[in-house]
Amino acid sequence: MCGIIGYVGRSQALPILLEGLKRLEYRGYDSAGVATIEEGCITVRKEVGRIEDLRRAIGQHPVGGTTGISHTRWATHGKVTQENAHPHFDRSGKMALVHNGVIENYASLRTQLEEEGHQFVSQTDTEVLSHLIGRAFDRSAERTTSAMVTAIREALQLVSGTYGIAVIHAELPGVIIGARRGSPLVLGIGKGEHFLASDVSAIVGHTRDVVYLNDYEIVVLNGEGFTITTLEGNGADYNVTKVEMTDEDVGKGDYPHYMLKEIHEQVRSVTDALRGRLSHEEATAKLGGLNMTNAALRSVERVILTGCGTAFHAAMIGEYAIETLAQIPTECEFASEFRYRNLPMTKDTLVFVLSQSGETADTLAALRESKRKGHRTLGICNNVASTIARESDGGVYMHAGPEIGVAATKSFTSQVTILTLIALLLGRIRNLSSSDGSRIIAELEALPAKIEQVLTLEAEIAAVARRYAQAKVMLFMGRQYNYPVALEGALKLKEISYIAASGYASAELKHGVIALVNEETPSIFIAPNDALFHKNLSNIEEVKARGGPVIGIGTQGKGAELSLVCDDVILIPDAPEYLTPILASIALQFFAYYIAVELECDVDKPRNLAKSVTVE
Repeated sequence: MCGIIGYVGRSQALPILLEGLKRLEYRGYDSAGVATIEEGCITVRKEVGRIEDLRRAIGQHPVGGTTGISHTRWATHGKVTQENAHPHFDRSGKMALVHNGVIENYASLRTQLEEEGHQFVSQTDTEVLSHLIGRAFDRSAERTTSAMVTAIREALQLVSGTYGIAVIHAELPGVIIGARRGSPLVLGIGKGEHFLASDVSAIVGHTRDVVYLNDYEIVVLNGEGFTITTLEGNGADYNVTKVEMTDEDVGKGDYPHYMLKEIHEQVRSVTDALRGRLSHEEATAKLGGLNMTNAALRSVERVILTGCGTAFHAAMIGEYAIETLAQIPTECEFASEFRYRNLPMTKDTLVFVLSQSGETADTLAALRESKRKGHRTLGICNNVASTIARESDGGVYMHAGPEIGVAATKSFTSQVTILTLIALLLGRIRNLSSSDGSRIIAELEALPAKIEQVLTLEAEIAAVARRYAQAKVMLFMGRQYNYPVALEGALKLKEISYIAASGYASAELKHGVIALVNEETPSIFIAPNDALFHKNLSNIEEVKARGGPVIGIGTQGKGAELSLVCDDVILIPDAPEYLTPILASIALQFFAYYIAVELECDVDKPRNLAKSVTVE
């Protein structure tokens, strides 16, 4: 959600800023802007629409300078207009600011400032913050970087909410100041130049050495160096981290969309999620990052899994796996609800928080609430330097590599893979025999090859997708492990094609859902070869009896039976019930992708969506 990149150094800032904004497009946005310092003045250019619209506008009215900040906005306060796009000025017009996050008490602060004579040109909370900082700086007798930092501290102590900000001032050329609370900010270290960004992907083409800022930290950077202090004014320790991703990792390669590239990367991402984590000798999983002994894990009497969106669907599959393989009562909670519920939790409860980015605001809040109550809280995320990774008591790194497409694909299957490893580990400590563990390991090791087989179905699935692309409503249904897959399949479809899709437990068909069945509404059933296969067949028959078209996602060996009752059948490799969701979800990812392509939707940048939801 929203993106920031700033540059200070010897080079012209504008090309670097525009390139960085382009890299941040996947986060979701509706407008963009830049501000640079040139000859003692700040010049701002901003446009509604895509980065290319901004680039064209700048081509007509060029800007220069070696210091600048830029932003992609995802509207929260105020409509999508040029006035509401960032950067925003203070009252003097000499200071510009870009901001990710939400200032919750902006309305009362705005009223106070208006009473003092301040005039605003936007409806945003960000402009209020700009005026607060500018007011504090203008009260200072000094016009120095130190005075600006003091002004930022004073202003930030007045606000409630979250922020990641970058600030420049015309009287302080060659200086950028950043601060964060609840919204990620990373400092990029170069030679004679420095960068500030909300996401490392924006700057990885220029530097691999970064510092991830913590909450309540302020950074001052110029071309030659930087300093980091706390909001209280104390010095702050920091670690310089070497970024693992490369410039090529954040490119599309030969694929037309990031989403398609990332669907195909799932052989590697699942392999990497398993690498080094299977012990044949002990017939179990090895997850040292949990930072828990077997004795401590054995004392766990309850597991809570929490996340948002796709991560929540992965958690639901994890719930089935942990309860089945380890016999531990497990619950899934929406992270957005967890922080507000008075959830009864015994002292032996273990909490896992799931987030691809490791910066999801609701999930981070759930983590902090769990820790506040004294529960051991572990993270499953894809960014080892993220806030969730740093603040959790331990966890498991996904190793999925950068996921740029807004619609999650490989992160979902990596999360499910890791939750299966956790279920195996907990099961072996408790009730699973060595032979059971060895069988599960063999199935996990065979999984990448089975994913490869699903990828060979791409053209077949694309043809099916095109036949149903004009549907206005679709129903997805599955049982047990595949009920979350139905939810995830529906989510993928509505995210990128805007078709009204809903997922249900197949057994709920007669309890209301069947009222939606008609000749124009396709139903997609995930019906693998499991104990409930014939129950699924019965549900399919009920849909067909009412004229509803049916697409069956089945497993090899059951194609003949499915073909008798389905209009179209897609057969994935046979697998144990705890791994079928991974294979079925990839088929549904292809299905959603090719429908969106047929409808000429913007697959990687779907409307109104953001990759990382860093505000509540």
